[in-house]
Amino acid sequence: MRPDAPSPSRREVLALSWPIVLANSTVPLLGLVDTAVIGNMGTVVDLGGIALGAIVFNFVYWSFGFLRMGTTGFTAQAAGAGDSVEVRAAVGRALLLAIGIGVVLLALQRSIGGLALWLLSANEEVESLTRAYFDVRIWGAPASLGMFALLGTFVGLGRTMVVLKIQLLLNGLNIVFDVLLAGVLGLGVEGIALGTAAAEWVTFGIAGIAAYKILQEGRSDTEPFWSWSRISDRKSLHRTLDANANIMIRTLFLLAGFAWFANQSAQLGDATLASNHILLQLVSMSAYLLDGYAHATEVLVGRAVGARQLAAFDGAVRAATELAAATGIALAAAVFLFGSRVIAVLTDLEPVRDLAGAYLPLAATYVLVSFAAFQLDGIFIGATGTRDMRNASVISFFAFLAASLVLVPTGGNLGLWRALVAYVVVRAVTLAVRYPGLRESVRGQVPGA
Repeated sequence: MRPDAPSPSRREVLALSWPIVLANSTVPLLGLVDTAVIGNMGTVVDLGGIALGAIVFNFVYWSFGFLRMGTTGFTAQAAGAGDSVEVRAAVGRALLLAIGIGVVLLALQRSIGGLALWLLSANEEVESLTRAYFDVRIWGAPASLGMFALLGTFVGLGRTMVVLKIQLLLNGLNIVFDVLLAGVLGLGVEGIALGTAAAEWVTFGIAGIAAYKILQEGRSDTEPFWSWSRISDRKSLHRTLDANANIMIRTLFLLAGFAWFANQSAQLGDATLASNHILLQLVSMSAYLLDGYAHATEVLVGRAVGARQLAAFDGAVRAATELAAATGIALAAAVFLFGSRVIAVLTDLEPVRDLAGAYLPLAATYVLVSFAAFQLDGIFIGATGTRDMRNASVISFFAFLAASLVLVPTGGNLGLWRALVAYVVVRAVTLAVRYPGLRESVRGQVPGA
C-alpha cells in the first residue's frame, strides 16, 4: 500500500474536468465539418450520403467506446499502485485489442456496409454515395479505435489537457483535409471520407508519440518498455476482456434505449419526432458538461483503488459528486429557463417549437436527475466494476421498455418523456444499490481498514 495521500479537492476535480468538457464539446464537430464542407460544395444527394455514412460510423465507433473507458480504469489503478510496468502493459493490451478490432472491421467491411445500408434503406443514388463514403472511411478504423485506447490512457493518467489538444488537432486536420480533398481537388463524398480517415491516422500517430513520452517520464523500472510477459498475463487479459465485454453490452443497451425513444417518437408523428430530437440536443449538451466530472471521477477513484486508499476513494467520490450535483441543478435550471430560446434558434417551425416547449420541463427534469447516473458510471469505471454497470444498463432498458409500453398508449409524448426520466433514475438507483458493495471491496484491500 502506498503512503496515504490527501483526499482530492474540488479544485483538483475541476482541473481534471474542464479540458474534458471542452474536448467533448468538439466531438460533434467531426461530423459537422464533413456536413458543412459537402453542404456548400456538393449536392443534396451528396449531403444525404454523408449523413447516412456518419450515422453508420457513429454507431460502430460508439459500440467500441469500451476501449476508452476500460483503459482509463486499468491505467488509473496501475498508476495509483505505482506500478509503471503495469501501466504500460494496460496500454499495450488496449492498443492490441483496438487495432485487432480495427483489422476485423476492415476484413468484414463489405458485410458491415451491406447490413448498414439494408437497415437504413435509402434511395439508390444516396445509397451509392453512402457506400462510396463507407468504403473509404473504414480504412481509418484501426486508427480511430487505437485513439480510443490512447485517450483512455491520457484520462487514466490525469493528462486531460492532452485529451483536449488531441481532439482539437483531429478536428483541425479534418477541416484542412476535407476542404483540400473535397473542395480544392473536387473529390466530393470520397474526398470527405478520405480527409476524415487521413486526419484519424495522423492524429493517432501524434497521440502515440505523446503517449510514449508521457509513459517514459520519470521511468525508473528496468523492464522493457513493452513487457510481453505482463501484456500477455492470462489473469490480466481475462480482466481486460471481461471488463470490455461488460462495457460493450452496457453501451449497446444504452444505444437501444435511445433508439427505442426515437422509434416511439416517430410513431407519435413527424412533429413529435422533430421536437423530441431538438430536446435531446439540449440533453446532449448538458451531458457533455456532466461527463467531465464523470471522467475526473474515473481518474481519482482509479488512483485510490490502485493505491488501496479508502479515504482517497471516499474523498474523490464526495468532491466530484458535489460539483456534479451543483452543475446538474444549474444546467436543469438553464434548460428550463432558457431552453425555449435555444429551440427558437434551432427551428422556425411553429408546431415543432410549441411541442418542444411543452415538454421542456421534462427535458430539464431528465438533466437534473441524470447527473447521478453519470457520476456512478465514473465511480464504477474507475473501480472497474463493469459487471454492475452492464447489469444496470440491461435492467434500466427493460424498465424503460415496460414504462413506455404502459405510459405511451395513454399519455402519448408526455408518457414517453416520463418513461425516459424513469429510465435514467432506474439506471442510477440500480448502481447506487451496488455502491456499498463496491466500497466494501475497496475497504477489503486496505490493511487494517
